[in-house]
Amino acid sequence: MNGLSFPVPLWVWAAVTAGICVMLAVDLIAHRDNHVIGFKEAAIWSSVWIAIGLGFGLVLWAWQGGEVSSTYYAGYLIEKALSIDNVFVFALVFSFFAVPDAYQHKILFWGVLGALAARLVFIFVGAELLQVFFWTAYLFGAFLIWTGWKMAVSKDQEVHPDRNPVVRLVRKLIPTDPRFHGDRFFVRVDGRRVATLLFVALVAIEATDLVFAIDSVAAVLAITTNTFLVWTANAFAVLGLRSLYFCLAGLLRRFAYLHYGLAVLLAFAGVKLILSETPVGKLPIPLTLGVIAATITVSIAWSLIATRGRPADTAEQPVGEGTAGTSGTPSAAPAAHRPAADSGARPEDAP
Repeated sequence: MNGLSFPVPLWVWAAVTAGICVMLAVDLIAHRDNHVIGFKEAAIWSSVWIAIGLGFGLVLWAWQGGEVSSTYYAGYLIEKALSIDNVFVFALVFSFFAVPDAYQHKILFWGVLGALAARLVFIFVGAELLQVFFWTAYLFGAFLIWTGWKMAVSKDQEVHPDRNPVVRLVRKLIPTDPRFHGDRFFVRVDGRRVATLLFVALVAIEATDLVFAIDSVAAVLAITTNTFLVWTANAFAVLGLRSLYFCLAGLLRRFAYLHYGLAVLLAFAGVKLILSETPVGKLPIPLTLGVIAATITVSIAWSLIATRGRPADTAEQPVGEGTAGTSGTPSAAPAAHRPAADSGARPEDAP
């Protein structure tokens, strides 16, 4: 395995984690008024997050050299590409629950916090398994290949967020009001505290992201088992997920064949992981970077060329477009099945 063992002092871990927390706080403060985020604002924020992620790679280059920096960039690129798949599912969940535009950022903010926590756990558990039990590389590799195959062929399946086991469990355990009450997750109705539809949508986002966390962490672990590099690649890619959603939300129908490219990346990561425990050994990082960059470029260019001339929000999708990981096609839920929305808080809302 490509462990790239180099000492990472505890203060570096603390400083990077603190920096991530500060960036999250800045993002929360910048959007505390629940305004609707437009394309221009989202593009600016996306540029900021991408610049920070790429800049951290330069810091690694100056600190530990080109191999470490290149390994980070490979992990960052594959995680960034896979995060586009998250955007498809986010769009489906927001459409299904008819989440008002002004409250989508709040759900994504808390969703990102959950995503970072889940990835941190999976990173340390997965890296430890790969280091202690060599045969787990074959299991993880087979899982990634299977996930890539399923992403490529399961393109006509429809996702039903309300059927998610976690969402159904929450509705059974927590009293729920099937309406929105402003941007509140919990309110008081008839004297008792209940969860709002906004909270149910948040649970749906968190539950589906658990699947993506397993896929993406395993894909980066196929590149390196160095926990610091895997964590930073995941963290800096996920930080810009909210802005990426608002940038791409109106263009999702143009990415008609992107899921094929993501399927290739997952399968490639699986093969790379399996080969690392064979006489072939680890594949060179420059080759890995080249495959990732070429696959993303070709799949996006193919999609944009195939859908050129069509409005982004009304383009007719080719058959089987838009598979969202192992979950299926993120098509909008019919209006008849969408929950009723109440964007204003009622008098009995909890303070």
